[in-house]
Amino acid sequence: MTKKRHHRRRNVNATQKATHNKDAASSEEDTDRLTKLPNDLLLNILERVDTLDAIRACILSRQMMKLRTMLSQFFLSCSSIPGHHFNVSEFVRTNGVVAHVTDNILSTRSPEITISRLKIRFLLVQPDCYTIGKSVAHAMATQKVGAAEFQIVTDKTHLMCSPADLLDHAKQLNDFFGACRDAFAGLRRLWLCNMRFGGELDIPNILSTCKLLESLRLTHCDSGMNSVLQLEHAQLTELEVDYGKFEIVELTCLPKLQRVSYKSWFYSEKDPLYFGFVPQLSKLRLAKTGSRSTRTLELSQLLGNVPSISDLHLDFESEKVLIISHLNHTCPFSLYI
Repeated sequence: MTKKRHHRRRNVNATQKATHNKDAASSEEDTDRLTKLPNDLLLNILERVDTLDAIRACILSRQMMKLRTMLSQFFLSCSSIPGHHFNVSEFVRTNGVVAHVTDNILSTRSPEITISRLKIRFLLVQPDCYTIGKSVAHAMATQKVGAAEFQIVTDKTHLMCSPADLLDHAKQLNDFFGACRDAFAGLRRLWLCNMRFGGELDIPNILSTCKLLESLRLTHCDSGMNSVLQLEHAQLTELEVDYGKFEIVELTCLPKLQRVSYKSWFYSEKDPLYFGFVPQLSKLRLAKTGSRSTRTLELSQLLGNVPSISDLHLDFESEKVLIISHLNHTCPFSLYI
């Protein structure tokens, strides 16, 4: 009986060992199959995922380690959703990794390969944001950089922010902006969250430096209660404003602006938007929920200076009354409510 058990145990051990060897061989075969792909195909795969994941994949072989310096698209992120509830300590740690990887990659890659897209989402904390800003500025000065984007989030969500926190965030941004002005000058897209600027000229001053900017998004950003935001920019094609306490956003002179989205503006007796010179504006999205104001938003008055709207999206899940009257636009538009 003892011999049978011993023989059975040996069979089990042999089976487990064989299975382990088979799994190891299969894993090695899968790895070899990946690393044997042509470099251009491997690069195409790596540039479709988060850059941190791509770098982890490059550890598989010496051949793939070389591909880190050949990447032309980068997406580095400390978090998945700006402003979403998150573990602060974890994302501060990840933010440090993002700063280190950004500096390492941009300083070691081949300058002969154009960076077609550089997108970085990071926390506004020192010294990480300064490392990122200076690394990007150096890359812009020494390499060919196409579409560069900053998504700057804060270590507190909006629900956790006091008015003092919002002011402090804006001060931190102004300090960061002053130290890394060259990086901002080369941006094509910028997203700011959870900031209250000390003066109404702060955002326009930033835009005057970001001359290449094509897209601007402001989430929970303003210059104080009932403040006015005046925008003039030669290249801006897209504007998104989410929440904030602006009394009115004045689009004074934006010759290339095509798309505007404004969500949940602050209650005012004035229209939330003023359209000045916006000859190419074609898409407008307005959304506001939870308001019980008796004031009527008349689109004929709001859009009086807009030559043509082809796509109009309205989302008013509240008791607000909406009246559409006498829209004098030569092109038909789609209306979603």
